Amino acid sequence: MKVNIGIGNALIRITCGLTLLAWATAKMVKRPWRDSYVVIAMLAAMKVAEGITRFCPLTAIFEKYQQAEEKKEETGVANPT
Repeated sequence: MKVNIGIGNALIRITCGLTLLAWATAKMVKRPWRDSYVVIAMLAAMKVAEGITRFCPLTAIFEKYQQAEEKKEETGVANPT
């Protein structure tokens, strides 16, 4: 797994992820029957994990797409759109 986000971006992801995780956990204590807080907690945990590992799957997919587009332009393949 190759690092694809910077230190600053990672720190922001960790901070926002922990904030959202704390908020969702506090809301789940008051209203445990609401499923939306579980989803928010899982998304926040993903952001914390992305910040710790400094790898974002969406960024990796976007970079791969960009490289494929650049390769098409270099080989002269016409864009159908």
